[in-house]
Amino acid sequence: MQQHNEVELSALGMAIATVVTIAEILKNNELAVEKKIMTSTVDMREDAGGRPLQKAKIEILLGKSEKFDESMAAAAAAAAEEVT
Repeated sequence: MQQHNEVELSALGMAIATVVTIAEILKNNELAVEKKIMTSTVDMREDAGGRPLQKAKIEILLGKSEKFDESMAAAAAAAAEEVT
């Protein structure tokens, strides 16, 4: 997020919980704000020629928060203090 104002996190199936957790951590640490959440299903196949499956998909669009630079500077200062 330091290089771009937005980031999109996406996941399928069991990985959805991980992506939601990451988004919540970024929001709770005042690094990101939620802009959009999209859910859908994706048709897949188990194996080549296997039976068709539908997997849940989530896409979370996050934007840089107003406090992003301040929060990053505080984190960098805290990390520098740990090293010394």
